[in-house]
Amino acid sequence: MKLYIVPTSPNSRKVLAVVHHLGLQPEIANLDFASGDLVQPRYLALNPNGMVPLLVDGAFRLWESNAINQYLVDRSGGSTLFPRDPQVRADIARWQFWEQAHFNKAFGTLIFESLVKPKLGMGEASAGLVEFCLREIGRFANVLEAHLQGRATLVGNDISLADYAMVCLEKYRDATSFDWSPFPNINRYFDSIRETEAWVKAAWPQAAAAERALAQA
Repeated sequence: MKLYIVPTSPNSRKVLAVVHHLGLQPEIANLDFASGDLVQPRYLALNPNGMVPLLVDGAFRLWESNAINQYLVDRSGGSTLFPRDPQVRADIARWQFWEQAHFNKAFGTLIFESLVKPKLGMGEASAGLVEFCLREIGRFANVLEAHLQGRATLVGNDISLADYAMVCLEKYRDATSFDWSPFPNINRYFDSIRETEAWVKAAWPQAAAAERALAQA
C-alpha cells in the first residue's frame, strides 16, 4: 500500500494515526502543497480532487480520510477502532460524518479564513464567513459538549476511528477567535486524545514546526 499525504494536513495526520495504531507500514509519499504537487497531472490521475490523503492499494485507489481509515481497519483484519458490531460501526461512522459535515467543517473553514489565507497571501479573511463559522462551531460544540459529559471517548469505552477524526483540528484551538472556555468536556477530551501514542507519532517534526508557525501568525 502507498499513502500520499501532506505532512501539515490534519486529514493526513488522522490517517497516519490509524496507521500507527494498527502497526501498519505503508509506503509514505510526502507531497508539498506549496510546490503544487497536488495539481500535477500525475497526481490528479490518481485523485482528481487534488487533495490528500490518498491510499493506493494495488489497483484500488481511495480518497477521503474517514473512508481510508475504515478500509485500513478491515484490511488489517479488524480492530476495536472499528468493531464488527453493526450498531457500533454505525455510531462511529455517524460521528465521522458529523465531524466532516458540521463540526470540523466550520472549524476548518475558520482556520483557513483566519490563518491560512493571510499567511499565504490569499487575501483578507471574509468577515461574514468568519462570523458564520463562529456561530456554527458554537452550535455544534454544544452538541459535542453534551455528548462528552462523563465520557472519555465518543463511542463505547475505547478510542475509535471517530476520536481520531474528531481531534484532527484541536491544535488550532488557541489560534482562532472562537472561545473554547465554556466547553470543559471538549477541552478535557481533546487534551486526552491528543496524548495517545498513535496521535503523537503521527505528528511529523517538520509538520509540527510549520503548524506552530501558522498558529502564531
